[in-house]
Amino acid sequence: MIPEEPLFAPDSARAMAFAQACPIYKPTALLSVSDDGIQVAVKDESTRFGLGSFKALGGIYAVGQLLLDEVAARTGKRPDMHDMLGDEVRNVATTQTFVCASAGNHGLAVATGAKLFGAQARIHVSSEVPSSFVTRLRACGAQVTISGDTYEQSVAAANQDARDSGASLLADGSWEGYTQSPALVMEGYTVLALELNDSFSQTGDWPSDVYLQAGVGGMAAAVTFIIRRDWPVQPRIVIVEPTASDCLALSAANGELTEAVGPVSNMGRLDCKAASLLSFDTLVRSNVEYQTITDNEASAAVASLDYVGLSTSPSGAAGCAAWQRDRALDKSAGDAPLIVMSEQSIG
Repeated sequence: MIPEEPLFAPDSARAMAFAQACPIYKPTALLSVSDDGIQVAVKDESTRFGLGSFKALGGIYAVGQLLLDEVAARTGKRPDMHDMLGDEVRNVATTQTFVCASAGNHGLAVATGAKLFGAQARIHVSSEVPSSFVTRLRACGAQVTISGDTYEQSVAAANQDARDSGASLLADGSWEGYTQSPALVMEGYTVLALELNDSFSQTGDWPSDVYLQAGVGGMAAAVTFIIRRDWPVQPRIVIVEPTASDCLALSAANGELTEAVGPVSNMGRLDCKAASLLSFDTLVRSNVEYQTITDNEASAAVASLDYVGLSTSPSGAAGCAAWQRDRALDKSAGDAPLIVMSEQSIG
């Protein structure tokens, strides 16, 4: 059942202030590339904070906010975020361990946040996760555990780990009774939409269609929320999932969370069979469409982006694949599409 009141109510101004307080922060590029004579706006998240994906906006931010909450619980006073690297926060951080499951990018963000503020991170990944991610996670100081053969099995292992060890679970998915921490992750993602709002406000070239790829749906829902709340020109929004993992589309059709059943997809960061409760709840209130794409369509989109000098993975190119399908079928897409290139190429 869908709750009467929305579950996701982000403080996007707080998220932007946190991002801007980072010395290396700058908005990621909004590019324009030609696709068969149509100019496609591309939000390039492959350079975000040097971590290679939009996920850096969420995990680091959530670690920081949870540490500030812990300091407040112990001292009765919540430090200002500009004091995040001070002794008061660091002394508390050294006692904290953050646990999560990850298909790669979320784990990198959590591990980076933990290392930055002085905490520990333990990341559970499935055997499907590329070894390059495992290497990068360990380089960030995280303890990495291979837990199961699928993302869902690594999620179950992380949840059990947190229960057994008392560590803080920092998942990017959410479910009944577990929404506070993943809401912080999604709140961090709203920065992406705020940057887009600033860019289009300056040019006046608002997109006709926005394609947002989704795994558990955190980024898609966070960006959709800001678009529907703030943008003066409202686009058609398409939520894009692998055909093997269309959990958000199924959930929307059934009016309740519904798991997908399908084979492993080459869109590894999107290959999630269970949607986030927060994402589902946000999207069903937001007038969006759902579209699934095949592995072959995602690979073709990778090649298309590579042709114009943009390097990404099938997951990162999923929005492009959906746009290209719409264009090929002469569907209801307008002449000013926006896609999010959500991650760098995976080596």
